[in-house]
Amino acid sequence: QVQLVESGGGLVQAGGSLRLSCAVSGRSLLTLVMGWFRQAPGKEREFVAGITRSGSATAYGDSVKGRFTISRDIAKMTVSLQMNSLKSEDTAVYYCAADRTVRAVLAREENEYDFWGRGTHVTVSS
Repeated sequence: QVQLVESGGGLVQAGGSLRLSCAVSGRSLLTLVMGWFRQAPGKEREFVAGITRSGSATAYGDSVKGRFTISRDIAKMTVSLQMNSLKSEDTAVYYCAADRTVRAVLAREENEYDFWGRGTHVTVSS
């Protein structure tokens, strides 16, 4: 079983930065594709970013490309999401997720991920 615990959320002004972390336990990051999703009030959960098992490839949602960066630390068993140039529309609950299935392409759909954290709130004030 994989456990995921997010941290780092909070209140930030528009244009500012925030770094989210996801602590992973129960399985090596080398066997998992890791993703970040977010869900704003009244909206569906959407894909934000993902990183492959090897760490050699990443993917981003169109709304965050060029502003957010996903990374991971194998030794520390953590996955991070660096968020820069934040906008009010980035306000959401951010979730860390893990996909254990070997796929041809990095998963972007919510139902492709097997394990989820409880989320961390990010509020961007304008």
